[in-house]
Amino acid sequence: MKVLSHRIRMLSAALALALATVAAAPAAIAAPQGQSMDKTVMVGGAAMYPSRNIVQNAVNSKDHTTLVAAVKAAGLVDTLEGPGPFTVFAPTNEAFAALPAGTVDNLLKPANKATLVGILTYHVVPGRLTASDLAAKVAAGGGKAELKTVQGEDLTVSKDSSGWAVTDAKGNTAHITIGDVMQSNGVIFVIDKVLMP
Repeated sequence: MKVLSHRIRMLSAALALALATVAAAPAAIAAPQGQSMDKTVMVGGAAMYPSRNIVQNAVNSKDHTTLVAAVKAAGLVDTLEGPGPFTVFAPTNEAFAALPAGTVDNLLKPANKATLVGILTYHVVPGRLTASDLAAKVAAGGGKAELKTVQGEDLTVSKDSSGWAVTDAKGNTAHITIGDVMQSNGVIFVIDKVLMP
């Protein structure tokens, strides 16, 4: 009788443990999936969610209010909310402020919309290029990679003493300050200068 009672207790304990494990399993599996879906990078004091598109994230960055205003003025919101994918080199407010006085105000005027579109689309490369993709392209290119922009001209990516550099057609160089900001429709690299075609 003692043996039977002991076996029943052991089976009950094993069953309880099995049920507890099964009950806990969905939570244990769901948590990492939820985290990977919403793994965030902080940009301009705001979380950039991979489940949101480029515009949905950019509007929350305090460091990109000028860029967002420019995208709106250029009529590119629908494009950058589209499926893409796009790789965007996103200049900060400080980058825009470093342009000659009056440049941004002038570009935001309706009469200069075509110029503004050209400048903004020069910061966009078709496809989803991560930092490791850029590094592989630079290695394959012997230290430099040419990227064809949506605007039509090339950007040159390389590595220098300050980090990853993006050089425009005029020879001006911006540096990537935050990389691999993943979006549902692409990826953003924050840069410290405005690139000019």
